[in-house]
Amino acid sequence: MEMLGPGRAWKFGDDINTDYIIAGKYKLSITDINELSKHAMETIMPDFSRRVRKGDFIVAGRNFGCGSSREQAPLVLKHLGISAVIARSFARIFYRNAINIGLPVIECAESDRIMQGDVLEVDMEGGYVKNLSRKEAYKIRPLPPELREILRNGGLVNYVKAHGRLPWQ
Repeated sequence: MEMLGPGRAWKFGDDINTDYIIAGKYKLSITDINELSKHAMETIMPDFSRRVRKGDFIVAGRNFGCGSSREQAPLVLKHLGISAVIARSFARIFYRNAINIGLPVIECAESDRIMQGDVLEVDMEGGYVKNLSRKEAYKIRPLPPELREILRNGGLVNYVKAHGRLPWQ
């Protein structure tokens, strides 16, 4: 879990809200995660779910995941095989929901330097995103050890099942 990738970058802008990630009209009517995931990001990029591959990354600007507290938003991204979401900043509730379900969220002040289709690797322990396409590296805000341990276990529920406690207890 300390190294993620390589995978392609799917580039989005600022203020990508949970309705863009998965529209409410689907969240309320579709309970099958396979079917729900087919609609991920379709408002912005209609063919996203058909083109994304396991191991790819979402890269965005500021305030990724703003809006409602839909846990389905990070769930559909994880289900599609997204390795991590890399953004300049995250809405707080999306950030927690992503960690809780085991989807890495990585704050990178230089996410704007990454372009659509760039091939990336992320070193969670070393604290950087390596852009293999541009031969550049960008520092990331390191996750606290407790959150990395939750991610290593595949989410908070899996962590508690494995350890019988929360990571900070």
